[in-house]
This record gives sequence, C-alpha cells and structure tokens, in this order.
Amino acid sequence: QVQLVESGGGLVQAGGSLRLSCAASGRTFSRYAMGWFRQAPGKERDIVAGITSSGATTYYADSVKGRFTISRDNAKNTMYLQMNSLKPEDTAVYYCGAINMGPHPTPQTMTPLGYWGQGTQVTVSS
Repeated sequence: QVQLVESGGGLVQAGGSLRLSCAASGRTFSRYAMGWFRQAPGKERDIVAGITSSGATTYYADSVKGRFTISRDNAKNTMYLQMNSLKPEDTAVYYCGAINMGPHPTPQTMTPLGYWGQGTQVTVSS
C-alpha cells in the first residue's frame, strides 16, 4: 500500500508554469506505475500523464503533449508534473495515483489501482 500527497498547485496566468509534486510514503512506491489525473467541475477524472515504475516509459494526453512533463525520483519517493504554457482549460483539481501501465499505454489500459492523493487545485486565469 502507498499513501500519496500532492502539492504545488495554485493560481497562475495563462502561459505560466507550475510544478506539481506527489510525495509517497511507504517502501513500495518504486514498484508502481504512476499517473497524474485531473478533474474539472462537472467532468470526469481523466488521465493527463503516466510513467512506468522505472520511469522508462511515459504517456501524455494529446491535450498536454509538448507542454507537460512527468518524471519521478524513486530514491525520494516522489513524482513530478512540470506544467508549462498553461491554458485556462488546464484548470482542474490534479490528483496523483498508482496505475496499471504496460509498454504501449492508452487511456483505456492505464487503470487506477485505487491509491489516490487528496488533490491539488490548479487555476489558470486568462
């Protein structure tokens, strides 16, 4: 089991940047593929980016490709999401979670394992 805590959200103007962190407790973080999800009001929680346990493979939703970068430091039990060129439509609560993730990931195959953080609000003003 793993406990997750997100941080780094906030209010930023369009075109700005934020770096989200997901700190994990326990000794099993390095065993899990991890993902960043986001949920806007009235919408479903969708995956934004995923990374395998080793960090060798990453996935990005088309809406963030080229702007967001997912990474992890297993020695620090931490995952990151660098978000650049932010847009108002990126506004949402961002969650980190453990996921299933194979070598050829798709949104349909990267299913959550049920370990979630509490979320961090990202608001992008126009």
